[in-house]
Amino acid sequence: MPTVVTTIEALREQLAAARALGQRVGFVPTMGALHAGHASLVEAARRENDCVVASIFVNPTQFGPSEDFSRYPRTLEADLALCEAAGATLVWTPTVDVMYPPGDQTIVEVEQLARLLEGRHRPTHFRGVTTVVMKLLLAVIPDVAYFGQKDFQQQLLIRTMVRDLFLPVRIETCATVREVDGLALSSRNRYLSGVERESARSLSQALFFVRDRIAAGERQLEPLVNEVLARLWATPLVTPDYFTIVSANTLEPVTAPGPDMVALVAARVGSTRLIDNCLLVPPENSPTARS
Repeated sequence: MPTVVTTIEALREQLAAARALGQRVGFVPTMGALHAGHASLVEAARRENDCVVASIFVNPTQFGPSEDFSRYPRTLEADLALCEAAGATLVWTPTVDVMYPPGDQTIVEVEQLARLLEGRHRPTHFRGVTTVVMKLLLAVIPDVAYFGQKDFQQQLLIRTMVRDLFLPVRIETCATVREVDGLALSSRNRYLSGVERESARSLSQALFFVRDRIAAGERQLEPLVNEVLARLWATPLVTPDYFTIVSANTLEPVTAPGPDMVALVAARVGSTRLIDNCLLVPPENSPTARS
């Protein structure tokens, strides 16, 4: 079982001992309710680092007033077992009082990127994300921190924050882990009923449909997006918030295929809100075309 600490002092004591031995530190921040996607991040950190830290903290400041903070799953015993199996050496489980002590009043915000897409639908969400991730990174100061591609906008904001504030941390984005039928793994999938789970497949199916059409040479993006949105609206129990194709670097809409594009989708399936994305490669930008 990995060493488990709750305080910043104990965390830093353990990390100081690791660094005194010349060990590289990899870090995987999580909100718990861990699954195989999280395990893949810990495993990636294990391959590249000597000391692997995972944090488990359900961050209240990234939940809106009507969101699911109170019922977000807390599964610490199972989470610790997954961390051990995946290769974590240290697990940090701070409380809210540790992360937001009395008198805490500093926030971190990435202004422009945080207003787009998820920011329009969840106005305070990314302010909570970037603030807590900054706190976590400063507490650990890892060599590398690992995030999943499923939360595409989140990892882009964190990359931007780290770059803008000169943090000496490399951000590594790891591929989304999916079920056999394509559904992206998410802690919120456990909220889905059987029939909702079936309808949830439509999100990844929409993304893969667009990916394949663009790879085959489709040039008209707006009709393609409209076709996908119509399919999503026609799917039982699915209410899309958005489906869009944007620059993977700026999240601004693109009007024609080119390099560095990503399709992003957000939808409610029943009462559960899910997000997913897929990087898009037109045929002229594929590795085969460039070779």
